[in-house]
Amino acid sequence: MSGLAIGLFLATVVLDVVGQLLFKVGLLRLPVPAPQGLPFFLAIALSPAIAVGVLAYALEAVLWLAALQHAPLSLLFPLASLSYCGVALAGWLVLGERVTPRRWLGTVLITLGVAVVSFGGVS
Repeated sequence: MSGLAIGLFLATVVLDVVGQLLFKVGLLRLPVPAPQGLPFFLAIALSPAIAVGVLAYALEAVLWLAALQHAPLSLLFPLASLSYCGVALAGWLVLGERVTPRRWLGTVLITLGVAVVSFGGVS
């Protein structure tokens, strides 16, 4: 995989993690108890954190398409599971979420799977 494809791919993973963090932060900032029905959707639409999260996802989609121009889907899509690992790590580091040993084990297994796919060579 070319350096450009790696850079584009890594940017999509970072943007995915950032988007998820912003979605969670936006929801955490809603009043308690959270509004229901239409007020809930209005609160989401007016949340700056959620709006930036949506923008992160939009940019991620564009960069994903660019990455697909430079690397096989059969390689990139399994590698995209690294965003799950990034979200678990960011949830723990940034949001102070508790991540159970079982979840850490799953994260390690995903990372090992990504290593198998990425170092398996491209045909």
